[in-house]
Amino acid sequence: MTKPQKLAALLIILGPESASQLLKTLPSDEIEAVSGEMARLPMITQDIRAAVLSEMSEVALAACTAVTGGMQFAQVALEKALGGTKANDMLDRLSRHRSVSLPVRRLLDMEPRHLYSLLRDERTQTLALIASYLKPDKASELLNLLRSELRDPVIERLATLGPVPAEVVDTVAEVLHLRVQGKAAQGLSQTGGVKSAADVLNALNKDLSKSILTSLEERNAELGQAIRQKMFTFTDLMQLDVTSLQKIMREVDMRDLALALKKADDALKNKLFSAISKRAAETVKEEISFMGSVKLKELEAAQMRVIDIVRRLENDGEIELEANKEAAA
Repeated sequence: MTKPQKLAALLIILGPESASQLLKTLPSDEIEAVSGEMARLPMITQDIRAAVLSEMSEVALAACTAVTGGMQFAQVALEKALGGTKANDMLDRLSRHRSVSLPVRRLLDMEPRHLYSLLRDERTQTLALIASYLKPDKASELLNLLRSELRDPVIERLATLGPVPAEVVDTVAEVLHLRVQGKAAQGLSQTGGVKSAADVLNALNKDLSKSILTSLEERNAELGQAIRQKMFTFTDLMQLDVTSLQKIMREVDMRDLALALKKADDALKNKLFSAISKRAAETVKEEISFMGSVKLKELEAAQMRVIDIVRRLENDGEIELEANKEAAA
């Protein structure tokens, strides 16, 4: 089929209302050409329908990977304006309000092995899209089933996946549902991003997660570092036990601790104060009280220095972040 024929077939599949909206965006000569092809097309078989939808979904998903707007843009903007912690909280609240249609829910409720059977021959961008909509633990199960050489590209796609329009995901969902004799999904709009990739890596086996992240950093150092920073945040210190926190606090400069806690909530402050001596805690509290307004960049830099110590101690085997998270849960 020629490109005009494929576009004509797609418009027929989408139906009159959606077709009319898309035709409005074309030049008049192209409208005439596509309309002529629509009139000349014979009955669209199931095979033609699946082939056209599959090709269009791949093109659309590839294009969406390069888009910088939507939730991914919002995440960057919010982090610069509010800081990492508040930005993540706000985006999490937005995510919880996203509605999921019943057909999509049926797809996402499938067991990881069934999903794997359905998706194993799909392109990485399709796998990343579905993984971005799964809960981290379920996404990690799906990734564990993939071939090792496929996992890294999927994680990379997940981290760079831009906001995907509902129409595009409708098309992807319809292709998948054709294989399980389901109905096309409607109204789904989902994005991946660095946080999604970090959540999935956090849920994976520690050694496998480390291997994937190391491999990713070798190919794309900036992206790998961005994912690494999302895998353990300053507020995650709340999840650690006192013994681990004491080991961390012994390495932290008290000036950094005061700066990092300047805008922290009382629960986090009390948790960290419990891991240092009363005298040291009073000193830090005094430092905070005398500290004037601080730049957000300086505060976040101090928090990152604390997190760097956490990562170093974990790499040295001094603390176990995974065990602490399980205990907190």
